[in-house]
Amino acid sequence: MEEKPIYVENQYLGRDRGWVSVRLVLALFCFIAYYINIERESESQLFLLVGSAIIFVSIVMMYMLQYRITVEDNSLKLSGLWTTRLVKIDLNSIVKVERKPYSNFFINNPVYNLHQKGRIKFYAGGKDAIWLTDRDGLAYIIGTQRQVELQQAILKAKGK
Repeated sequence: MEEKPIYVENQYLGRDRGWVSVRLVLALFCFIAYYINIERESESQLFLLVGSAIIFVSIVMMYMLQYRITVEDNSLKLSGLWTTRLVKIDLNSIVKVERKPYSNFFINNPVYNLHQKGRIKFYAGGKDAIWLTDRDGLAYIIGTQRQVELQQAILKAKGK
């Protein structure tokens, strides 16, 4: 019998405010260019088509799951999109759990299992993250929308 997870959170690819605003500005530019070039029908239709495609892709991306965070007894699992591997972090090897901002930058790219400078990053959107440090000094940076709840779930699972 499989036990019920302590915490589950889904991170979606297209819900980061920075990238949503970039896509909306591009679509707005296309719609304005369509309105300005209305008398030249063939060129203006291309702007209308591209602007509509940007809006459609943005809507699809808002429902596209990038990764799922699952906290169970003594483990944290991160499962990603179709071809990504399941990442399982043993909470017994974690020595420090911190709540920090993910990055100082305004717009960050979504990443899954990015190894960079002794850190492993998981990020879809938002400003908050949980920083886990293991015994070897390797830091796991996990972007989350519910920072306090994830930290409490990790500490609860680690304590069991």
